[in-house]
Amino acid sequence: MLRVFVYGTLLTGETNHHVVSPYLLSVRPGAVRGKLYDAGEYPALVLSGPEIRETVLGEWLVVTEEGLAAMDQLEEYYGAGCSNDYERVWIRDNREEELEGWVYVWTDSRGCSCIPSGSWRAHREIEA
Repeated sequence: MLRVFVYGTLLTGETNHHVVSPYLLSVRPGAVRGKLYDAGEYPALVLSGPEIRETVLGEWLVVTEEGLAAMDQLEEYYGAGCSNDYERVWIRDNREEELEGWVYVWTDSRGCSCIPSGSWRAHREIEA
């Protein structure tokens, strides 16, 4: 069993949740420190240093190894040191320190606009 923090299209009820749902063992809300950016059809998380206080809202998914592999494929993560779209890194929840696991991140904003709310769902409601 593996824990992964998701914050965009892999969230429960969102467009890519079907990718992970066959491998899903549990879900619980979560939040991490970072900045969320709008990449069009999906968001991207950029982790922040201790000086940044923004919070990104999402869910902690517990999945099987097959679920992590399915997410790796969706996020175009091929392994450490490879040319990846997203990097997969270890992170702790911002509110519940015992929650930790993998998250997919960008290393910078790539010129995308910030989502000030830190919530992909709230952002999509505003855009609609």
